[in-house]
Amino acid sequence: MPYFDSASAAPLHPVARQALQASLDEGWADPARLYREGRRARLLLDAAREAAAEAVGCRADELVFTPSGTHAVHTGVAGVLAGRRRVGGHLVVSAVEHSSVLHAAEVHEASGGTVTEVPVDRYGAVTAAGYADAVGPSTALACLQSANHEVGTVQPVAEVAGVCAEAGVPLLVDAAQSLAWGPVEGAWSVLAASAHKWGGPPGVGLLAVRKGVRFSPQHPADERESGRSPGFANLPAIVAAAASLRAVRAEADAEAARLRILVDRIRRRVVRLVPDVEVVGHPDRRLPHLVTFSCLYVDGEILLHELDRAGYSVSSGSSCTSSTLTPSHVLRAMGVLSEGNVRVSLPPGTTAEEVNGFLEVLPGAVSGVRERLGVSEAVTVAPESESLELDALGLRCPQPVIELAAAIGRVPVGGTVTVVSDDEVARLDIPAWCGMRGHAYLGEAERPRGVAYTVRRLV
Repeated sequence: MPYFDSASAAPLHPVARQALQASLDEGWADPARLYREGRRARLLLDAAREAAAEAVGCRADELVFTPSGTHAVHTGVAGVLAGRRRVGGHLVVSAVEHSSVLHAAEVHEASGGTVTEVPVDRYGAVTAAGYADAVGPSTALACLQSANHEVGTVQPVAEVAGVCAEAGVPLLVDAAQSLAWGPVEGAWSVLAASAHKWGGPPGVGLLAVRKGVRFSPQHPADERESGRSPGFANLPAIVAAAASLRAVRAEADAEAARLRILVDRIRRRVVRLVPDVEVVGHPDRRLPHLVTFSCLYVDGEILLHELDRAGYSVSSGSSCTSSTLTPSHVLRAMGVLSEGNVRVSLPPGTTAEEVNGFLEVLPGAVSGVRERLGVSEAVTVAPESESLELDALGLRCPQPVIELAAAIGRVPVGGTVTVVSDDEVARLDIPAWCGMRGHAYLGEAERPRGVAYTVRRLV
């Protein structure tokens, strides 16, 4: 069964499995002790730290291991904000950061700090100018992911790091999605990553803090990991994480070139095979193994289940499913279609045959979901009125858009259709539908119940 969700968790790399098994026998003792078993454990820990630091591009004494990538992000954000509290309490993040960064920002704001979100373009990319406008004399920290976890867009980290350096602001980079493919460019100050994203075992994160960055750990003092990650380290998992990172890096260039060809095939063919599909994310500045697309008139959760039944494990970059009412913050910030969203992230070793099989299955799966939701072929009808209003209250994604699509032919060119909906997803998907179908989105207006979205028919 092809597994196409390595952006969530990559399969355990064979080198990680071997290193984990070997270090279970050699690395169980306390590396802080001076007896033989402790010294042996310490050697393993030091070697793992050297290997990880080399892959990150930092000094070994700048890197610590944490219990997860999320823990590394939270520790890094809180530590720098506390260390630079005399500068001010202003935090800058991009609008498409991972939830771990945004949750840390929420905590900071709740405790009295201020947060600025830098907007992104339709591809999900920030600009250095956006960060230049956001940072100021009271900015304690700026955060930027190296590549987006939902759509794969690679961010201009080096340019943003330069802007932050000029302003005297440290930049924290969440490198979870990109570290397997190469070191992060630019003069970043703090970096976080997670081993299960590159084929290491779960439960291991990396946190690198450059020398000279003011950092104050926000937990009780602990003598381990430079005081930045308390508790007894999971040494076998750390050894396996470092070994697998070195292994995937050795294979990265060749594997990236191979997977990029397969992803390009998906990007080209999905729009030909499936009607009303939008491929999202940057077409060129993107991760080599990831592609995301959204399908009009499709419930994303049902589609993922259908693909799972057909033997393909994929994910969604969107929270717009039948079990939740809010669209993905990433897709919302980009202003792209969120319904029927599918994220395909190929693990190393994926074959062309597996990708071809997925492309054979996908059109039928989408068609079946649309049929189940009552989407039918467009029928030409005589216009009924210059304007129509549709009551879509209580209907959930993607039903309001389906109702709109069915009704647009009932008004003449130049006429309007207003959809009244209480589903937040409609705020994103109705304008996106207009862009895809060539109609004009006129805006929204609050109603006693829900929001009225008005569309003008242009074709």
